Amino acid sequence: MIRSKTHSTSQKTTVRSTSRPHLTVLGTEITALPEIQSRAAEDLNIDIEFERLDFLSAQRRAAVAPETYDVYDQCFHNLDIVWFWRAIQPIDTTRIARWGALSSLTKTGQIGPQASIGQGDAPVTRLYVQPDHSLGSRPSRWISMLPTVHNVDSFAYRPDMIVGDPPNSWADLLDARWQGRVALVDEPAIGIFDAILAAQASEALSFQTIGQLSTDEIDALLDFLCRKRDAGHFFGFWKTAAEAADWMAAGHTWIESAWSPATTMLRRQGVPVAEAVPKEGYRAWHGGLCLSNRLSGRMLDVAYEYLNWWLDGYAGAVVARQGYYMSVLDPIRDHLSHAEWRYWYDGAAASEPLPAPDGTTIIPQGAVRSGGSYWQRASSIAVWNTTMDEHNYLARRWERFVASKRY
Repeated sequence: MIRSKTHSTSQKTTVRSTSRPHLTVLGTEITALPEIQSRAAEDLNIDIEFERLDFLSAQRRAAVAPETYDVYDQCFHNLDIVWFWRAIQPIDTTRIARWGALSSLTKTGQIGPQASIGQGDAPVTRLYVQPDHSLGSRPSRWISMLPTVHNVDSFAYRPDMIVGDPPNSWADLLDARWQGRVALVDEPAIGIFDAILAAQASEALSFQTIGQLSTDEIDALLDFLCRKRDAGHFFGFWKTAAEAADWMAAGHTWIESAWSPATTMLRRQGVPVAEAVPKEGYRAWHGGLCLSNRLSGRMLDVAYEYLNWWLDGYAGAVVARQGYYMSVLDPIRDHLSHAEWRYWYDGAAASEPLPAPDGTTIIPQGAVRSGGSYWQRASSIAVWNTTMDEHNYLARRWERFVASKRY
């Protein structure tokens, strides 16, 4: 079987006219959706080019070639190297119309006073530009990235293949009952945390701080995972949501790391799929938009218009239908039906069939989103996607780990 090459290939789509400003957005499949591209181009009267790469390729391009894009659409845990190389410029919050309406999850790391802040790279830890141009949590006028789309992830499973109680712990990813039917996402700042949470929940290993492993802890974890791999526990390690969905649809995997686009694809195909609610808490992530350091004048104004457009409600409604949340909530209500808001944000049963971003029905009437409301789910964060201090060492070890199970 030949593994898909889409993760290493740049995918470009352009909405173009003749004389309008042309905005290039570098990002990933997570948010570079055609519905968003076409509507933003129409509303802002500009041409928009979306270039989609995998996480690491997008990060490298953003860091070393800021002249190739205007807006960088990525995640906070992928921000450090791009900021270090001064590839992006600070964002002036006085130019963000809805800045004051951003969720507390972004600005403080907690959705409410009783909520867990979670370990690792909570967005607030690198949100604000400090006087010495470093990034930190102390509020200032200037920010590194405009917070937009976010979610709390767990793992997905085929309920028709699972015998007994449904999985409710990260430890289920290591359960011998699913031998050969398990997959992890192949991204060392993301998949590693599914593995860390699983190893700790199963009591196979323990870690001092799960968001910041030492080299000895990395070695212990990867040695353990290699033994599981060599024993045939893992089917493979996927790079794209489409790959994850294909494996589960074919029955190759019964339980795996999975993101909302993959579960959306499976539901569209009518494949039974459920998202676990791990008792240890979720692995969270937060995306956002950055400005290339080369922007000035009219194109800088256009880029700010695009950033503001993201918070006006339409984009939030589109990503909600894919299972994601937005940093500004109220405007989304004007673009979702009452039934959609109740299902995706309030955690209520769907009062009618609900659509995916492309309009196809994916949520049947009566379905309830796993984990409850936005506020319940976001109150149970175990760890954020993180680039550790020892990331380079981790990435080398991770690469050797996944290399023998690529398809």
